[in-house]
Amino acid sequence: MLSDDRDGAAHQRFVIKLRNGQTLLIAHNIDLAARVPLGMGDRIRFRGMYEANDLGGLVHWTHDDPMGHEKGGYVQYRTRTYS
Repeated sequence: MLSDDRDGAAHQRFVIKLRNGQTLLIAHNIDLAARVPLGMGDRIRFRGMYEANDLGGLVHWTHDDPMGHEKGGYVQYRTRTYS
């Protein structure tokens, strides 16, 4: 769990580890979607835009498209979808 990014639109930030060992930074826009009540070791499903980097990658756009032009993303945690 990382601190929120408040530079511009607010983003909840957390790092996940995939089954293959790769790590990803998830930047979930909490100005457009509800905060995900995660804790260490929790499992999630997600959809978003992936950008590769030297640390494993970044996933953002885990929310509905506010303009309605593109299919948005989400974070699923337990029985709820945050988009």
